Amino acid sequence: MNRARISRNVLALTCLTVIAGLTTGGTAVAEEPSPKASDTTVVETAPPPGPEETDLIEGAPSGEAPAPTTPPVPDPPAGDDGIDLPTTKPSATLDARPCEPGYRYTPTSKTKDYHKGVGAEQANYNGTSRTAKSTFTSEVTGKIGIAYSGELKVGGSVAVAEIEGKFGVNVSVELTAKLGNTIAVDTPSKRSTHAQYGVYRLKSYGYSQYRYTNCTKGVKKNVTIYTPRRVGWVLWETK
Repeated sequence: MNRARISRNVLALTCLTVIAGLTTGGTAVAEEPSPKASDTTVVETAPPPGPEETDLIEGAPSGEAPAPTTPPVPDPPAGDDGIDLPTTKPSATLDARPCEPGYRYTPTSKTKDYHKGVGAEQANYNGTSRTAKSTFTSEVTGKIGIAYSGELKVGGSVAVAEIEGKFGVNVSVELTAKLGNTIAVDTPSKRSTHAQYGVYRLKSYGYSQYRYTNCTKGVKKNVTIYTPRRVGWVLWETK
């Protein structure tokens, strides 16, 4: 008798569970507790990364490097029959001129802007319970020029012209970050705002290559170059 009563109770409980699942449109799932305020993660902003290279040379060459000491690529050898190949050009190209010897710079790709600071980093902590205004003023004047790694065999103005033509951007050999520039930003409660004034430089890649009078080309010399693009602040926050 007791066993029959227990079976009926289990059957009734099973039916109630099925009915509840059909009423809600699916299997009933326990609700997760709402996250506490202390569990939320605040994503911090950070300053743009500095150049990765440790061998950067600050300041571009003032002019073109001297011609390489290695000889140009030799002329084609004599034919298999022992008779020298003709060295004269067809009549249609008799008016062709020899190439102007010298180094050329060829940009190949670009990435993004990197900030080069002028003067010391500044910071302001907001210890109140409300958002506060932080005001920063540049304290020095400084010039930032081209920086590079590799073998930049041409003057800075030549490299700048090639980069502008390749990528359609405006860059300079040198820019000046001036004393007295001011910026005001909001600083959240219990956080510090950091600021630094300076110059953003475009990072790009390319190569230097010498061209001889017979229009043959020398070895490519890879270059990573940072060209000044604009003056401005970089800002970030910490706890």
